[in-house]
Amino acid sequence: MLNLDLSNVSPFLPAGWRAGEEKGLKQAHEYVMNGTGAGSDYLGWVRLPADYDKAEFARIRKAAEKIRSDSKALVVIGIGGSYLGARAVIETLTSNNYNLARKDGPAIYFAGNGLSADAMNEVIDLVKDVDFSVNVISKSGTTTEPAVAFRIFKALLEEKYGKEGARSRIYATTDAKRGALKGLADQEGYEEFVVPDAVGGRYSVLTAVGLLPIAAAGIDIQALMDGAREEMELLSKPGMDNPAWQYAAARHALYESGKKVEILAGYEPSFRFFGEWWKQLFGESEGKDGKGLFPASVEFTADLHSMGQFIQQGERVMIETVVRFDKAHSSLNIPNDPENVDGLNFLSGKSMAFVAEQALRGVILAHVDGGVPNLLLTVPARDARSLGALIYFFEFACGISGYLLGVNPFDQPGVEAYKNNMYALLGKPGYEAQKVELEKRLGC
Repeated sequence: MLNLDLSNVSPFLPAGWRAGEEKGLKQAHEYVMNGTGAGSDYLGWVRLPADYDKAEFARIRKAAEKIRSDSKALVVIGIGGSYLGARAVIETLTSNNYNLARKDGPAIYFAGNGLSADAMNEVIDLVKDVDFSVNVISKSGTTTEPAVAFRIFKALLEEKYGKEGARSRIYATTDAKRGALKGLADQEGYEEFVVPDAVGGRYSVLTAVGLLPIAAAGIDIQALMDGAREEMELLSKPGMDNPAWQYAAARHALYESGKKVEILAGYEPSFRFFGEWWKQLFGESEGKDGKGLFPASVEFTADLHSMGQFIQQGERVMIETVVRFDKAHSSLNIPNDPENVDGLNFLSGKSMAFVAEQALRGVILAHVDGGVPNLLLTVPARDARSLGALIYFFEFACGISGYLLGVNPFDQPGVEAYKNNMYALLGKPGYEAQKVELEKRLGC
């Protein structure tokens, strides 16, 4: 379904580099498929597109239809993997202006992914005078950012609809058995969906974590899963013709040759949050033990007029992965101007898609000439089936890449450092000694 072109990578690497990666790839593939590597408790995503809970899937679709029928807005509360995947899919498949461009269904606002009072008040102002629902997503229910947001929006719902009315508008996606949010959902009678134990947050977009908001946006989640399943079947077969092997091998070989940054480039403004999801996927999976390519993303052609100079001629530490959609949603031709003031009549009658394609080709060649290895990943269309395949491709390739790098791709021990400091400075019980130490360092 997807096509990976590595022709602009090989010139930057020695002859035989693919063969040099093959042994590590075989081992990494075995770790992912057989669960014999580090972090094997979090491999529930590998067979998920085929083995997902069909009964819960049906409940997700039913809940989404209810939200679409009784709500003008849906507030999705979560942070990291609890919101990035859903937002990435919704915007990529519809528009980065989804809330303005949608023709039916609820506006979808994302909260609980930061601690800005201004941002929170803005969402409150947008939903307080319309019928709205809340999907709170947290495995524990105690992560500060979403927990604070849920307190606020739960109170707003209860004030607007009463406790009973609010109950039917709150959907909790959380642990199946334990945790503060699970306990509250049981107690209050919220409809519940499961964050699977064996699927980490950054791999959870194809679970209820992502699927409920995506379905509420009117997107065909069955097509999304079908595309992911087709890609799963393709990538499960070992061998150097496996595109995930090729992508992982190229990244690893370039990293070993001294590259330090990978840029994900897209040519659709709606693709921006897919880049954010991709950055978390690879950043949390590989960025540990002093290792890993730093994941960054750009939106072309806009960022060619800002970051383009550095990419072209800055320090040669980067590689570039370009995602190209083969088919656009619509067409638009460039009109003729009798005055030709801008000198662009040579483009008269040509489609925007044609111009964009030539820009993409020209940029790749310019960057390669400037010393930036380039990987081109072509996706058949900007539709649910193709995006499901793209999601699974990057998930699988990320697992392979992490094992090639020699790290556990499925933990994130470094994330706790900031949380512990924040809890101490906020005065959370049990952090008293650390609070004194940190305040001394800060000169408080």
